[in-house]
Amino acid sequence: MRKLFVYLKNYKKQCVLAPLFKMLEACFELFIPLVVASIIDIGIANRDTSYIVWCCVIMVALGAIGLTCTLFAQYFSAFCAVGFVSAIKRGLFKHISSLSYREIDTLGTSTMITRMTSDINQLQTGVNLTLRLFMRSPVIVFGAMIMAFIVDVKASLIFVITIPLLAVIVFGIILSTIPLYKKVQGKLDKVMNTSRENLGGSRVIRAFGLEGQQSDKFHKETDELNMAQRFVGRISAIMNPATYAIVNISIAVLIWQGAIQVDLGNLTQGQVIALYNYMTQILVELIKLANLIVTITKAVASGNRIEAIFEVETSQISGELKKCDKCEYAIEFKNAFLRYEGSPEYTLENISFKVKSGESVGIIGGTGSGKTSLVNMIGRFYDAEKGQVLYNGHEVSEYDLEFLREEIGVVPQKAVLFNGTVRENLKWGNKSATDEEILFAIENAQATDVLQSKSEGLDYVIEEGAKNLSGGQKQRYTIARALVKRPSVLILDDSASALDYATDAKLRHAISRLDFKPTTFIVSQRTASIMGCDQIIVLDDGRIVGMGTHSDLLKDCLVYQEIYNSQFKEEK
Repeated sequence: MRKLFVYLKNYKKQCVLAPLFKMLEACFELFIPLVVASIIDIGIANRDTSYIVWCCVIMVALGAIGLTCTLFAQYFSAFCAVGFVSAIKRGLFKHISSLSYREIDTLGTSTMITRMTSDINQLQTGVNLTLRLFMRSPVIVFGAMIMAFIVDVKASLIFVITIPLLAVIVFGIILSTIPLYKKVQGKLDKVMNTSRENLGGSRVIRAFGLEGQQSDKFHKETDELNMAQRFVGRISAIMNPATYAIVNISIAVLIWQGAIQVDLGNLTQGQVIALYNYMTQILVELIKLANLIVTITKAVASGNRIEAIFEVETSQISGELKKCDKCEYAIEFKNAFLRYEGSPEYTLENISFKVKSGESVGIIGGTGSGKTSLVNMIGRFYDAEKGQVLYNGHEVSEYDLEFLREEIGVVPQKAVLFNGTVRENLKWGNKSATDEEILFAIENAQATDVLQSKSEGLDYVIEEGAKNLSGGQKQRYTIARALVKRPSVLILDDSASALDYATDAKLRHAISRLDFKPTTFIVSQRTASIMGCDQIIVLDDGRIVGMGTHSDLLKDCLVYQEIYNSQFKEEK
């Protein structure tokens, strides 16, 4: 939690002014019981109407000044809290963006979403209330005790017993609930993950008729969350009745002893009322403090969870090389091994091959053979655990990450487009791209007919999740987005699976005739999509089992023969 305080450095003034104005408000509030005591002992006792009116004017003035201080305190605390969490959100998003796929896989998407939403909001509430109340409540509590001693020392001994007893209860409950709230947030992660899976995979769930099973799973996890929240809630709920009981007993003792002292002439009625008001102020503030501490406890637990994300260090250190000269071999793998975090076995083993600049490479293999993992190593989305991956003669780790990824255009397996116009989406590839360059990329991606079917053209708005586009349309636009970049290396990771064979063939022909001649990697399940490549790599269980041209592999590679025959062999 302490590491997050660095984001408060731009709000030092607000952090000081908000509690200061609250302290001023509390100080003015502490004078009210004395004024009331004066009204009773002097104004009412002497039937002095002018004195009573004058005291009432003083109380109104104290109230007005206190209200002004409160408004300033509320403004500064809200300004600080919102600015603080905004800075954390920016820092957290930047930090997560710097992590490699390895760390993101380990953390999990649902956990990161929860921490950037629920935990951040809890932290904002905690900071806001802390600045507003954390100084006010102690000032009222201890200030009321001091003022009570000023009124009468003997009667104020009740305060000396009451306040430490209340402190033990309040802080005992705090220490017991902090770890429990952390567990509650962990269970919230599970609910978030299940909700995300159910919403994202609703069609699959319906297709397999598993609505009941997923509903039971969701209810089980929400019940666990509910039970955890109720358990910690019961402990927190002890605070209010316990503080009420102690303070009310203290008030009863105070009134009883005060009545005796009034009869003896040691106290006036106004002084007893003042002492009662001070005890009441302590009660109100302790209730506020108790609720504040519950909020702070939640905020601390959430802050620690956010801090845990910041403590995750990326396994990828950006290099310094920001330029390169073209070499004979654009991409080279030398005995490269890859293992995912937590996996006991290698996903890719002993991968070695060379690709000349401008060549096209097809990568094929069964499901889970490591095709996507291989191409992800080129852009350093995953780093090789052993061996080397080279781009134009230099290890990819030597390059500045931003430069390296500017050199590479990736079309992932899942076609992702964002809410916005076609133009805005394609400019993700090149912010400065002109409409002519965008249209050129669309033409080569075989998406011209898609664009022309919409009267808005490049201004056609793609809805969230590209719900208003078909699978093939989305794939063609994502390919166009990569082509706008004019990359030196183009990676098509099974990005034409929704295209028919004729469109796929036209796409490959267009890419082969691009004027900037990218080195192209085509990952595909279809032999038809890669059979024209200069080089084909066949993977099986993370190993290269064949490499060469289509005709060579048909002669020598059993795995390739099986894939080809399953797709092209004529039925007899």
